[in-house]
Amino acid sequence: MFGKKKKNSRSKTDKQNSGSMKLLERVLYGNVVSTEFFSRHWIKVFLVVIIAMIFISTKYQCMTAMEQIKDLQKGLNVARTESVRERSTYMSRIRESAMKELVDTILPGLAVPEHPAYILNLNPSPDSNTDNENKE
Repeated sequence: MFGKKKKNSRSKTDKQNSGSMKLLERVLYGNVVSTEFFSRHWIKVFLVVIIAMIFISTKYQCMTAMEQIKDLQKGLNVARTESVRERSTYMSRIRESAMKELVDTILPGLAVPEHPAYILNLNPSPDSNTDNENKE
């Protein structure tokens, strides 16, 4: 009994292999769909092709629109950041001018120095003296 089943299983796989080979041969030679099929169903085939083209073009338009939206969102984030920075600069200048007005009302003539304060070294190191002499 077991021997017969093995022969049948082998013959089935051989039939399947030959069937797949025939299908592959038909695909390669273009005999999968006959010309009679196209002549009988040309309207349906035409509609399927048109629908496929519409689907592809719609998908392309959607993807390009999504890319454009991403680019615009990046630009919007940059503009928002720039707006926050400009607002911060504006508010600091407003506060500075308000403080200047307050100082002028309390002590007229008091102003912010043009140059920063200098740091004085009371005990200069010996290396700094030789550097100053070389510069002069």
